[in-house]
Amino acid sequence: MSAGHTHGDTFAVDLLFTDGLPQLDPDMGYRGAIAARAAGITYRQLDYWARTELVVPTVRGAQGSGTQRLYGFRDILVLKLVKRLLDTGISLQQIRVAVDQLRAAGIRDLAGTTLMSDGASVYLCTSNDEVIDLVSRGQGVFGIAVGKVLREVESTLVEFDPTAPDPVDELAARRTRKSA
Repeated sequence: MSAGHTHGDTFAVDLLFTDGLPQLDPDMGYRGAIAARAAGITYRQLDYWARTELVVPTVRGAQGSGTQRLYGFRDILVLKLVKRLLDTGISLQQIRVAVDQLRAAGIRDLAGTTLMSDGASVYLCTSNDEVIDLVSRGQGVFGIAVGKVLREVESTLVEFDPTAPDPVDELAARRTRKSA
């Protein structure tokens, strides 16, 4: 146990969903097309990452043909973080390590986490001391403030109506055209 952080700490997860935004249900499922748009990735990337188990939907996975995958808020946050890491040139192998670390961290912890990278490895820093330590060793090349990305995902999802019919995704559209 670290100082000042006891197991009995109680603070609402709701604190993440403030800043004047309507509260999002952290257990609500978002369809693939919405998850991809909110994360800034293509549906093809989303599909590939789900099939290779990089980021799998935790609300509902695809069970056979025709079932909709449903992604939770946290899944979309991780998708967007993966996209940011890929954009900086981090290898998929290192991203998989970072995703495992992100999965292990609680959502409350994620809001105060910074993803740091030296261009080869990814480090989850949960305190300013850890960030300073990495930078002082000359290792920290860039950082991604997870809390900031979390708020971006939140505000993007507010724009989407999860009850609206899912727009036909590009893969389904191609399948429809091929079978016609």
